[in-house]
Amino acid sequence: MPRPLTSVFLGLSLDGCIAGPGGDLSFLDTVTTDPPEDTGFATLLRTVDALVMGRTTYETVAAFDPWPYEGKRTLVLTHRPLAARAGIETRGGPLADILEALGNEGVAHVYLDGGDVVRQALTADLVDRLTLSWVPVVLGKGMRLFDGDLPTRCFKLEGTSQFPSGLAQARYVRG
Repeated sequence: MPRPLTSVFLGLSLDGCIAGPGGDLSFLDTVTTDPPEDTGFATLLRTVDALVMGRTTYETVAAFDPWPYEGKRTLVLTHRPLAARAGIETRGGPLADILEALGNEGVAHVYLDGGDVVRQALTADLVDRLTLSWVPVVLGKGMRLFDGDLPTRCFKLEGTSQFPSGLAQARYVRG
């Protein structure tokens, strides 16, 4: 089976942070007036068969009430034991191997979430669709998406949108 299509959909500050200090996501509250249906996030969730996220992201999202991925197969990448909610799978090892296994299981579309997982995917050239939504906030410090020693990757701009909150979104496909 072929590797599943992979999509990334992230909000980031104007200075490239996907979370503030200590994993703080409160900067995203400035754009909550833009419904997920308008931004394309709800459509993405309807089209994915599984989500793959890192442990830190899972631990943040697990506190959300209600759980935003109800009914979606969710895998958490971790090498340590995890007390996870019912139905959450844990996996370890290279992301390419995990995606190959998912493809062999019939998974056609995977949503990759979390800075570490997305950087792993970019490094291994495993990102097919990349949606970045810039929140009109400068954080100054925090977790940067494009941090570290990432190789050059080319993407083709598929489209852009702007929203009443000031959110600006760009949608890219593998170049």
